[in-house]
Amino acid sequence: MQRVTSPAGVSVSYDRYGDGPSLVLVHGAFSDHRTNWEFVKPLLEKQFTVYAMARRGRGATDATEGHSLEDESRDVVAVIQAVGEPVFLLGHSYGGQAALAAAAAVPHRVRKLVLYEPAWPRIIGKEALARLEALAQAGRWGDLAMTFFRDTLSVPVEELEALRATALWPPIVGDAEASLGDLRALSRYDFRAERFRDLRMPVLLQIGTESPRDLYVTDALASVLPDVRIGRLPGQAHEGMTTAPEVYAEAVSRFLLERAD
Repeated sequence: MQRVTSPAGVSVSYDRYGDGPSLVLVHGAFSDHRTNWEFVKPLLEKQFTVYAMARRGRGATDATEGHSLEDESRDVVAVIQAVGEPVFLLGHSYGGQAALAAAAAVPHRVRKLVLYEPAWPRIIGKEALARLEALAQAGRWGDLAMTFFRDTLSVPVEELEALRATALWPPIVGDAEASLGDLRALSRYDFRAERFRDLRMPVLLQIGTESPRDLYVTDALASVLPDVRIGRLPGQAHEGMTTAPEVYAEAVSRFLLERAD
């Protein structure tokens, strides 16, 4: 694991692996720099030098309280600058919002941008956040994860029960405390799509065909970005890199490595 210190003095850690053009990965909530990419790692590292950063409270990255999404976007910028050359940038969910803000801050250092279902801040309202805070106060981290997936992301209960029976569930619960920090930061974030209308790099907005589309800013961004396409992941929801890793890696690689006509 490698580290870089952001201008704000935050120590940000990341894993580096693979060989090829530089690709920075920004994970979402209820995951980390390893679990988010566990199943696509063997595929991506064949074609890219991957920098899988750990967001705050994960890996060896500093755990902070009260940070904003903008703070985390500056952590992403610190990793991009540490690479030392223009990079491909990919962000998932909350990490998609952080990656987008980072790309806007240093557009000359981002060759292409991939955003997989970056979440609307409005998905986590005051009442929903209060329910999660109460579960956190009681130390009920598993119930917090279940409640968020069921009530906010609209994941069917039968799918959640199946997930709980797998080895994927304990790491999700283990990340719940850090993820609550993500949700607090997201709820305060003032997202306005028009702020990004001057981004000139090619952008791929990924959506799962089974996802509730109104939870994500995909269409809002598609309406303003000058060089954008929407990439649909057939039969997938919010975790295509886990549920269909070969399909996911192929879609990402095709977009990033294709040459402009």
